[in-house]
Amino acid sequence: MEKKLNQCDVCDKSFSESTNLTIHRRMHTGEKPFPCDVCEKSFSQSGNLTAHRRTHTGEKPFLCDVCDKSFSKSTNLTTHRRTHTGEKPYACDVCEKSFSESGNLTKHKQTHTGEKPYACDVCEKSFSESSHLTKHKRTHTGEKPYACDVCEKSFSQSGNLTKHKRTHTGEKPYACDVCEKSFPTSTDLTIHRRMHTGEKPYACDVCEKSFSQSSHLTKHKRTHTGEKPYACDVCEKSFSESSNLTIHRRMHTGEKPFPCDVCEKSFSKSGNLTVHQRMHTGEKPYACDVCEKSFSESGSLTKHKRTHTGEKPYACDVCEKSFSESSHLTRHKRTHIGEKPYACDVCEKLFSASTDLTIHRRMHTGEKPFPCDVCEKSFSKSSNLTAHRRMHTGEKPFPCDVCEKSFSQSGNLTAHRRTHTGEKPYACDVCDKSFSESGTLIRHKRTHMAH
Repeated sequence: MEKKLNQCDVCDKSFSESTNLTIHRRMHTGEKPFPCDVCEKSFSQSGNLTAHRRTHTGEKPFLCDVCDKSFSKSTNLTTHRRTHTGEKPYACDVCEKSFSESGNLTKHKQTHTGEKPYACDVCEKSFSESSHLTKHKRTHTGEKPYACDVCEKSFSQSGNLTKHKRTHTGEKPYACDVCEKSFPTSTDLTIHRRMHTGEKPYACDVCEKSFSQSSHLTKHKRTHTGEKPYACDVCEKSFSESSNLTIHRRMHTGEKPFPCDVCEKSFSKSGNLTVHQRMHTGEKPYACDVCEKSFSESGSLTKHKRTHTGEKPYACDVCEKSFSESSHLTRHKRTHIGEKPYACDVCEKLFSASTDLTIHRRMHTGEKPFPCDVCEKSFSKSSNLTAHRRMHTGEKPFPCDVCEKSFSQSGNLTAHRRTHTGEKPYACDVCDKSFSESGTLIRHKRTHMAH
């Protein structure tokens, strides 16, 4: 095959000018003949050295004629101008997406091809971009070359330093054009905009779920693969998310870095503090669109909605029972294996659920942390307080679907229904008698003990 003019003898690339071929060859040889006289960095092109020097001098000679922004590179100015014009000259020939930068198009195309040409020589990971490989290598070396000049923090990526500096300055340069919210990073703004548009561009190739953030898709995929790459160095537990490992470690250290500014309580999770603070404010921002109930936690609303829909998405793989909450399934599974992992440190009682142990302990301490705001009564369980309050309000939220009777407690409704069905699930193990209520069975058993 005839060699083209200015063709690379390592790969098949050709160039219109010999100088471009010379620069390209350095990609293969690793040669960087242009060293910086301030730091130890070297570059394969003189232009890159010139641009790099401006990071030391702070010089930004390229000024935007629309806004007040300045840039150290002319290419950055060209790219920036497109934020004003909306121009996206780089179109994907596979799908309809367009981009304002050629590099973004190149990255995007790899989502179609799956190509990851940059391999780590320490582990087996591969990357679609050389910059991602460079950043990844720092996870092996621990190198953090980007230091904050305000505090002592250092970072492995320059972008993370830039974001961090805004925590000192309070700068939020990226504003949403739909609402008035501003953000410290462009990615935060991009993600926020999807809240307005409903766009979910990251689709799972196993199920039909889509996500607004790529990181959410990555986490979701682990529900299919079962991958848990974040391991605790104290115990053997592994986690699918690094944030869950961070929170878990606090169980070992006892660290509770989120203090309440009203009372003296501290929390290991910021989310738990937020929920706790609503106890002081009375805020219940999560409202049911079927009934008028409101909740302080989104998870409580999700669970509540299932009382309307009857949905029970958590199925036991041993028997046919299904549950509306995952925690209820976990507790139920212990009835099959007999596991009771929660032990009382006062008596020797074991429990299958941590909440049951917490409630049981109050029997020893006499603690009744749930006071009635109408009378002076206090209760050891929140559910007992809820049931008690109905004595004051007269509320009977549990109606019978056969007759017109209503009840203040679900247990009373369950017992009442048996008057219609004739069901008597509580059998005496001494004689053949059965009863519709457990209390009646207990009283009956005393007749045997008396003889």
